[in-house]
Amino acid sequence: MNSPAPSSAVYPGSVGPSESAKRLLPWLVAVAFFMESLDTTILNTAVPTVSAALGVAPLSMKAVLASYTLSLAVFIPISGWVADRFGTRRVFSTAIGLFTLGSLLCGLSSNIHFLVACRVLQGCGGAMMVPVGRLTLVRSFPKSELLRTMSFVAIPSLVAPMLGPIAGGFIVDYLHWRVIFFLNIPIGLAGLVLVYLHLPDYREQQTPPLDVVGLILFGSGVALLSYVLEIFGEHGLSSREMVGLLALSLALLAGYALHARTLSAPLLQLKLLRIRTFRAAVSGSFFTRIGIGGVPFLLPLLYQVGLGFTAIQSGLLVMPQAVAAMSMKMIMPRLLRKVGYRGVLIANTLMLGALLMVFATIGSTTPVWLIVLQAFFYGAFTSLQYTSMNTLVYADITEKDTSAASSIASTLQQMSISFGVATAGLATVVFIPSTQADAAGMIRGIHEALITLGILTIASTVVFLGLKSGDGDDVSQHKVVQPVPEPA
Repeated sequence: MNSPAPSSAVYPGSVGPSESAKRLLPWLVAVAFFMESLDTTILNTAVPTVSAALGVAPLSMKAVLASYTLSLAVFIPISGWVADRFGTRRVFSTAIGLFTLGSLLCGLSSNIHFLVACRVLQGCGGAMMVPVGRLTLVRSFPKSELLRTMSFVAIPSLVAPMLGPIAGGFIVDYLHWRVIFFLNIPIGLAGLVLVYLHLPDYREQQTPPLDVVGLILFGSGVALLSYVLEIFGEHGLSSREMVGLLALSLALLAGYALHARTLSAPLLQLKLLRIRTFRAAVSGSFFTRIGIGGVPFLLPLLYQVGLGFTAIQSGLLVMPQAVAAMSMKMIMPRLLRKVGYRGVLIANTLMLGALLMVFATIGSTTPVWLIVLQAFFYGAFTSLQYTSMNTLVYADITEKDTSAASSIASTLQQMSISFGVATAGLATVVFIPSTQADAAGMIRGIHEALITLGILTIASTVVFLGLKSGDGDDVSQHKVVQPVPEPA
């Protein structure tokens, strides 16, 4: 009844998963998705506590948050090649092992520099976990079952943002901040056993050579660009040195673009950007997330450092965003069918920018119910934005290019999250020059940062103006695609 994976994709001597393994496989991949997604949110509410424990300013913690998502962006592009070359079982187990080891070392960290390094190790594992898990599902299930399976494993990306802030707040208030990382250890060890017993081992019999030069150019350029955003306003570098580093990072990325043109199998298939809807979706997603990507970093600082809420109270104030995001899923298809992608994305982006500015009105006299209401609306509009952009990616993508399109979209998505945190920290540093600002100064600085990010978000609407009214109309629920996981 269930068609096996193509023989060309199966390691010689292996067979597709048994019926019992196929029932367990979505759960196994879903748990991996949950671990990776939870780790992007659970640390947000613990930022003030962890920064105090490590003896650094809260704003310095943006390096801990950004390093994880940045390493995802750098290593996601090679995950498919590695799985095809070495087999899904070996790569998936290695990814879980790296993620678990990184979690252990994060929990043992005694200074911020070691913590950042361990977060990068976590990101290396997470970068392979999610794409390889999705690839395994595509090769294990026939198309008639794939959409239902993909929808199931996407649930953790909605649940984790809801549980992350609460779990992080509970842990730092009642346990110890190191428990945030130690939680991954038993889950990771159990996952390793289940992968060994039940995960099928798929690989391609022939794979093109890895684009090592492209990986070096792209990875170095992205890492350096994020570093420039991080250190701006904090270190004693001159303007000439800052401009030099920025120029070098852009030169590396431009070098990759030129290099990719000479290969038939580059790290990222940039030729897909010639497709108008794909270009609008990924570039609009990138610029929009730069504006809103720093919100999970700024709001806990506003609530805890500025307004004096506890970590768990801060988590409860963020939780309505995730509740609204899940609720929006029910009306989203009808809204997109009635209004269309162009109308939804333009109006919704403007609304998100306005909501960021509304967050800048939150102060010590703001009633809690109003903060909760603002968070709910922000979560609803954010969910609509992410889903619209993620599905528009595949509007005019052929089936053979779906994997390459997913790699580009996932990579730029993680880059924008990392850049969003760095941009939020940069904006806050500009408005709070002193690292020892009092509560009133912190509130004022975060307010001005939120207004700045709101303006950037509204400006990103320009990208969606290039869409036509009929764009995305051919995207249907029965079309099989590899969805991009939504961030926290």
